[in-house]
Amino acid sequence: MLKYQQIAIEIEKYIEEQELQQGDKLPVLEHFMAHFKVSKSTITKSLELLERKGVVYQVRGSGIFVRRHKRKGYISLLSNQGFKRELEDAQISSKPLQLEVRKPSKEAALNLNLHEDEDVYYVKRIRYINGETLCVEESYYNKAIVTYLNKEIVSESIFGYIREGLGLKIGFSDMYMQMDQLDENEAVHLGLKKGEPKLTVETVFHLTNGQPFDFSRVVYNYKQSRFFLQTNSDT
Repeated sequence: MLKYQQIAIEIEKYIEEQELQQGDKLPVLEHFMAHFKVSKSTITKSLELLERKGVVYQVRGSGIFVRRHKRKGYISLLSNQGFKRELEDAQISSKPLQLEVRKPSKEAALNLNLHEDEDVYYVKRIRYINGETLCVEESYYNKAIVTYLNKEIVSESIFGYIREGLGLKIGFSDMYMQMDQLDENEAVHLGLKKGEPKLTVETVFHLTNGQPFDFSRVVYNYKQSRFFLQTNSDT
């Protein structure tokens, strides 16, 4: 994790610990520069990262202010952090259904820029939020990048392991969403009825160097799923 990213986490933690609310003003840049012993450009990058996340907003000539926190239990459509980090206020757990090394499907190979004879980790699991089914998830991880997975890792936070255990830096993602109806297999996993509505989200996750490492398809339980999207003006 880069220095400015770590500082952004610390500033966000400061906002939470001080229980700052919408419109509360943060200390000036010089305060953070002295506290973290870094340059102005590093603090500026940290605050820009927090602004993109919707944590703060800047008013030119006036300072940096706290932006309204997201509602509890809502999933950001712009987050690459994984459910464990994204839904810190909820109890998130996973039940692995499959974990194996295999060859990728044509679709997975295409999205991961792999040949069909290369190895991937295939993971299928059910995710729960506060004991209720949230989604069923299928993922293909490029084994040349995500070199090791086991049932314990898959039962917890795969992205946490990728960041902390493998030391990889997760960058951007491409996301595709579609509304449809549950098939029989999906309905069984989610505890719903065949034909009930579903939201399917396909995502390709990349490292900061642009290399794709994970192609995932997630089918959400419409009764438990809540999403939010924060936007920022470019003007």
